[in-house]
Amino acid sequence: MAVLDELKMYSDFKSPFAYLAFAPFFELADDFNISARWIPFQLRLKGKGQRSVYSEYKVKYSYMDARRIANMHGGLMLRGPLKIFDTTPALIGGLFAQRQGREKEFGLKAFELFFKREFAADEVDATAALISSLGMSANDYRAYYEGDGKEKYERCQEEATEDHIFGVPMFMLRGEQFWGFDRMELLRHRLTELGLRKTPISAVS
Repeated sequence: MAVLDELKMYSDFKSPFAYLAFAPFFELADDFNISARWIPFQLRLKGKGQRSVYSEYKVKYSYMDARRIANMHGGLMLRGPLKIFDTTPALIGGLFAQRQGREKEFGLKAFELFFKREFAADEVDATAALISSLGMSANDYRAYYEGDGKEKYERCQEEATEDHIFGVPMFMLRGEQFWGFDRMELLRHRLTELGLRKTPISAVS
């Protein structure tokens, strides 16, 4: 069996654009001969009062843009968080689900509840409850969080440094970066250029 090209996606559960890109990223594997791999990345953001007035304008605009895009894709709820979250517990929860092949399911639910302000992504207990609601073991998650999960999470942050990751969602294909939900069409074009499309366009048209 041929080894598939790995397509990485770095994301954090506190990014609305990472939310918009999450499901479409995994769907790329339906159209292209790739191995889609999600990697957690902790965004280091400044809180309100720590940012310049221009940064405040940018944050408000970013959410407006994200909501406009969300309305074009089914109207996902995107309520801005009331504080800056250290999402380590939730990101390790994603790694825990990934071991069972369920990172997409976990991630979509984590994003949905976070942007409804119904999920405290910085709390182990809240993440354990989410894990349990999806039929996975909360106790196994807690053990993973205290052991292998933290080590795996740190290795992911080190990998992000090696890949020069500065924001999310960030896609990596053969060492080439594509940053942002709005670069996904460009990414699809690049995948096609590389001959990775499962069904050639000429065969469909």
